[in-house]
Amino acid sequence: MPQPLPRISVPAALGALGAALATGFILGRWGPRWPGRRQKSLLPPEDSPLWQYLLSRSLREHPALRSLRTLTLEQPQGASLLMSCEQAQLLANLARLVKAEKALDLGTFTGYSALALALALPPTGRVVTCEVTAELPELGRPLWQQAEEEHKIELRVKPALDTLDELLAAGEAGTFDVAVVDADRENCAAYYERCLELLRPGGVLALLGVLGRGEVLCPGTRNPAVEALRSLNERILRDARVHISLLPLGDGLTLAFKI
Repeated sequence: MPQPLPRISVPAALGALGAALATGFILGRWGPRWPGRRQKSLLPPEDSPLWQYLLSRSLREHPALRSLRTLTLEQPQGASLLMSCEQAQLLANLARLVKAEKALDLGTFTGYSALALALALPPTGRVVTCEVTAELPELGRPLWQQAEEEHKIELRVKPALDTLDELLAAGEAGTFDVAVVDADRENCAAYYERCLELLRPGGVLALLGVLGRGEVLCPGTRNPAVEALRSLNERILRDARVHISLLPLGDGLTLAFKI
């Protein structure tokens, strides 16, 4: 049997979009239940033959992304904070699908998601990525350079809400094509509203970790982050400004398409 493929990867071709969507269907039917599971992901075991088959027939990864993934996994909390391969694959392909030129990335970490988006954008593309400290993004910068995508990535080292407010004040409302939110959960509602304002009609807003490792099913929890997620999920469900899909990828991925 071939060696299990690594779980964290990013594609480079639109043809893999169907496979990424198929992952959501497969996990919805055969994925294990999340209460009591400690890891971030809802994915089946890496040695699952069906999961391995799906990965082996869908994933394509730029060498710099592979190196950045490896580097990120060596960092504390890297495995829990790094975007999963099926999420990154789907988001990169959606960026291509909507012919994105400008993207927002809230929660840079080492810049894995920023690089995945940059690779999906045209040569003149721009990714504004936000992180509160520069240490980890600078760790990944040499790999942005290796991929020849550094010129597309604009790192803002400050609270994400400050960056979003600055972009709005600069007149950039309605000019972004894609926004990815993988930042602190307590501010998720504010991120959602500002990103929606910055997106153009037809733009895609992706919110990661919306299942709170299954804790959204536990009413009465005193975890402010989980309460914020539960409130956000209810808000999005009733928001007539967007078309939505909540996919069982990783710890939950909501896609909101601005009308």
